[in-house]
Amino acid sequence: MRTDDEGREILLYYINVGESCIMSFLGGLHNDTSKVKAIAEEESEILFVPIDKVNLLIKENPEWLDYIFRLYHKRFEELLEVVNDVAFKKMDERLFNFIKRRCELGKTNTLHITHEHLANELGTARVVVSRLLKQMEDKGLLKLGRNKISLM
Repeated sequence: MRTDDEGREILLYYINVGESCIMSFLGGLHNDTSKVKAIAEEESEILFVPIDKVNLLIKENPEWLDYIFRLYHKRFEELLEVVNDVAFKKMDERLFNFIKRRCELGKTNTLHITHEHLANELGTARVVVSRLLKQMEDKGLLKLGRNKISLM
């Protein structure tokens, strides 16, 4: 996710098993600080590759460079989707799609999350999220509980 100077955050993409954060990778490759932060939502095992070994990996294993380009392509498409959502979709649609996607990723119909956390992930205010969730509940799209949302 990306955080602005006022502490507001927006979700850019998820990192799944076998993937890497391309922004962190490129930051390290260019001896620069990453412009994003990652938060593990579940227990994770992370492999760190020393930057001074990356060139050797690329020279000796061309499939490593292919992996980097495929990952860069995937992340770029995900970022385009975020830009598209922010520019062209209303917050209620973004919120509902976010909840559905998180449930799909977790293979569940219930998302354990606070309204504040949802607002941070979507780059909006908690009161906006709470109002929209109540409207969705009234329409029968979801059921609200204490720190949880269940899709109907």
